[in-house]
Amino acid sequence: MAAKQIKYSEARSQMKPGDVIAFGGKGHFSEIIKFATRSEVSHVGVILQTQIVDDGGDRFFNQIIESTSLNGFNGVTISRFSDRLDTYEGELWWLPLSDEIRSKKFNQKQFYDFLFNQAKNRVPYDMPQAIKSSLDALDKLPFGMHGPTYNSEDFSKFFCSELVAAGLEQAGSVGKVNASEVTPIDLCRWEIYSGTYYHLKGDSTKRISRYNSLSPSKWNV
Repeated sequence: MAAKQIKYSEARSQMKPGDVIAFGGKGHFSEIIKFATRSEVSHVGVILQTQIVDDGGDRFFNQIIESTSLNGFNGVTISRFSDRLDTYEGELWWLPLSDEIRSKKFNQKQFYDFLFNQAKNRVPYDMPQAIKSSLDALDKLPFGMHGPTYNSEDFSKFFCSELVAAGLEQAGSVGKVNASEVTPIDLCRWEIYSGTYYHLKGDSTKRISRYNSLSPSKWNV
């Protein structure tokens, strides 16, 4: 799958609700996530909606919803994507949903309602599940039993990829999945995107390994 360098000024008008934003952070916890998942991706968010400014012009801004630590709150939050792009230290990629998924398997109202309610309720970040989701080696035991790092689905709190996976599931873009077992790189590998993804910031030589190559049904456990 191809990666393309693009400026946000070119991408902003093309972004749509459900498009995933992948982050490659430089902080301590980001490096742990990347090491544990053997990838360049440490965090994900999703474009929630494009807000039209009713001022007689054609200005607009994209919003991103994430579960992260931002502006003094640790949990589900909505912000302007341009602000996140300007202040983030690390890599940023834009992963557009495929035309087929968007036209046939994306209920925007269900997607928006589910995610907006998580932000409205200020659902906190789930650090324990985030760590356990990254440690897949101990998930499975003999005879179909689950190991100590397996996460049962629980939406009382959210880590980043759990939130985005749950939102896409609510939209009908994927089948039944255990969102609490989806890591950031897992989400980037789901076969739901266009053939090209876009590098917006950071080291342009870094890539998302096995992008858009795996069926989400593998997480239906």
